[in-house]
Amino acid sequence: MKNFEKEFNTLSYIIKNSKKILLFAHSGPDGDTAGSVLAFKEYLEMIGKETDIACVDPLPLFLETLTQQTFEIPEHLDLKKYDAAIGCDSVERGFQNILPQLPEKTATVIIDHHPDITTPADVVIIDAKRSSTCEIIYEYLINQNAHISKSIATYLMIGILSDTGNFQHANTSSRVMEISSDLMKKGASVSKIIEATFANKKLSTLKLWGRAFEKAKINPINGLITTVLTKEDIEECSASTEDIGQVASILNTVPGTKFSLVLSERDNGTIKGSLRSEEYKGVDVSEIAHLFGGGGHKLASGFEIHGKIIETPTGWEIV
Repeated sequence: MKNFEKEFNTLSYIIKNSKKILLFAHSGPDGDTAGSVLAFKEYLEMIGKETDIACVDPLPLFLETLTQQTFEIPEHLDLKKYDAAIGCDSVERGFQNILPQLPEKTATVIIDHHPDITTPADVVIIDAKRSSTCEIIYEYLINQNAHISKSIATYLMIGILSDTGNFQHANTSSRVMEISSDLMKKGASVSKIIEATFANKKLSTLKLWGRAFEKAKINPINGLITTVLTKEDIEECSASTEDIGQVASILNTVPGTKFSLVLSERDNGTIKGSLRSEEYKGVDVSEIAHLFGGGGHKLASGFEIHGKIIETPTGWEIV
């Protein structure tokens, strides 16, 4: 794992000399990007900095029981007022679009654990060997001898649990367990987070999952298990795109499969592909995502393409 002593010191200098700071969460926010910006916001406000969180999408519904914070729409903010802008997790899903709009004086920072980020910034903190962006932010706070409150610990734990699949994925290192133990000592409740983010599912969510599982097909040649969810599926189940998040991970647990793919229709004629695998299965799903212009980790990747899903006698096609 990388030593970010120099980058952490530079980030600390930027924060010290900034009055107003913008934190940015990626589109379709998940537990890691949300936990990252929420934890960082509380820390920054604790040391007297004015801080906003921007995201093109609202705070995920599953976090409403764990925080009173909200996300701001980037278009509603005066980007010229910020001394620093920090993108947290999957920064090429929104953060790169606001960089050209920022004044030259605004210091830019990227904190991420995805390996294929090419967006430039004044400070780049990326470590693909880390389980999550929340893990990196924890290391920064420890480096700064910062006070980690109960709510900061909870936010960081949300991100770690999200990106390790509740400690089930291969990225659950010994360091992850050490960090998680410390966060629990500081007040983070694993059971409460799991109940809010994983276990507490609406009937509409379960209906959508049932439709996805019913459609699932296995390719015995390459071990791919795949399913599709159209906009009609989502509407008929009274669900939302947030409800799709865990389908790929659940399908990936089916015996005899090597990797999973979920194709789901989104707005503006976009189809999102979510890929999952496990270390022992020997499939690098990031290579597949790259073929479609996407990216991510070798065990969890995604891509977006334009088109519409239609069912044919031989299977699904994208047109």
